Amino acid sequence: MKRTIIAIVMAMMTIASFAKKEPTPVQQWGQLKVVGTQLCDQNGNAVTLRGASLGWHNLWPRFYNAKAVKWLAKDWNAKVIRAAMGIMIEDNYLENPSFALDCIEPVVKAAIKEGVYVIIDWHSHELKTKEAVKFFGKMAKKYGANANVIYEIYNEPVEDSWESLKEYSKAVIDEIRKYDPDNIILVGCPHWDQDIHIVAESPLEGYNNIMYTVHFYAGTHKQYLRDRVDAAMQKGIPVFISECASMDASGDGKLDKSSWNEWVEFMEAKKISWVCWSVSDKNETCSMLLPRAKATGNWTKDLIKPWGKIVRETLREKNEE
Repeated sequence: MKRTIIAIVMAMMTIASFAKKEPTPVQQWGQLKVVGTQLCDQNGNAVTLRGASLGWHNLWPRFYNAKAVKWLAKDWNAKVIRAAMGIMIEDNYLENPSFALDCIEPVVKAAIKEGVYVIIDWHSHELKTKEAVKFFGKMAKKYGANANVIYEIYNEPVEDSWESLKEYSKAVIDEIRKYDPDNIILVGCPHWDQDIHIVAESPLEGYNNIMYTVHFYAGTHKQYLRDRVDAAMQKGIPVFISECASMDASGDGKLDKSSWNEWVEFMEAKKISWVCWSVSDKNETCSMLLPRAKATGNWTKDLIKPWGKIVRETLREKNEE
């Protein structure tokens, strides 16, 4: 009897060892590219990345760790994770670059290990061309060989004109392309990533695998912004929604679930990639976790705030379709 049990256990272990594992997003899609207005996999098939953004590294550094990345990838089913490296507020990258890199790089390395995509986000509202060129050159040289990496070179311009943003973007893109010829680069739009219609009139020329970011907060931004996105795409502008949420633009206030659902329906119909803000524990609506949530994941439902529950449920649903 004992031998029989041992034989059964060994047989089950053998079967398990040969069982086919689900491919990771990067194993499945590989090197991303832009075809027309569409983000595509290495074979030219349309891809929609859906994921979550960590909060500012200098405000919530505790979530910048490999275990949190793994939990988001495995339990929340995030296909992309955004690392928001703060360029403003105290203890930011410009003031303390070593601290910033100590936060950002473990996230990048963990995303590569877990086989998900990762957005390296220059989280600023002001132009810092010299510093951005140096930073993104360093990141591209170090991580550019990995298909996981996406560069977001300017989070949310506020008062910069599109002409000045174009010059900034050219400088940063040229530096990235010295070391990384093909990973996706996300370019910010004027006025909090709202004025995609201005970009559509005079886009960057001569670059490959470039997309333009739009950000929305569903309680504030309604049909008019979807109309702008739609019109820009009809003019050939590839759009990536690298930050979004369901409340008003302050990040606080009530959840507007109806408007959020309209946005999700729109993004899914247009196959637009989207990333939700934010994995943090601030006392505001857009923060997804309670302060007593551990830094390393294992977040049970009682630790996830209402917006976080919506994000988790939507990611698990849409990324399984």
